[in-house]
Amino acid sequence: MLIFLVVVLGLYVYYSYSLQRIAAKTNTENGWMAWVPILNVVLMCRIARKSLWYFIGMLIPYVNVLVLMYIWGEMAGNLGRSKWIGVLMIVPVANLVVPGYLAFTD
Repeated sequence: MLIFLVVVLGLYVYYSYSLQRIAAKTNTENGWMAWVPILNVVLMCRIARKSLWYFIGMLIPYVNVLVLMYIWGEMAGNLGRSKWIGVLMIVPVANLVVPGYLAFTD
């Protein structure tokens, strides 16, 4: 049980720090929102330069997967990467790599 908690905490820190770095790269205000559970989705919408209606879309089962792929694709596009990177967010191991790739590469 302790190992599980350490792994989950490590993944949370990784995703939050990556999202904060992506916000800094795109000059999005309030990068600290990456560390607050609901606000990190709002920050993702801001980084992708999409309205908060997409946040509502993330609350709908099955639709949330498509919206999440789209938001990550738009975030990648704003960083000068291919928007198809968003599709990788549904691939089990690739979704661990994509945030780090967007945050820590030039």
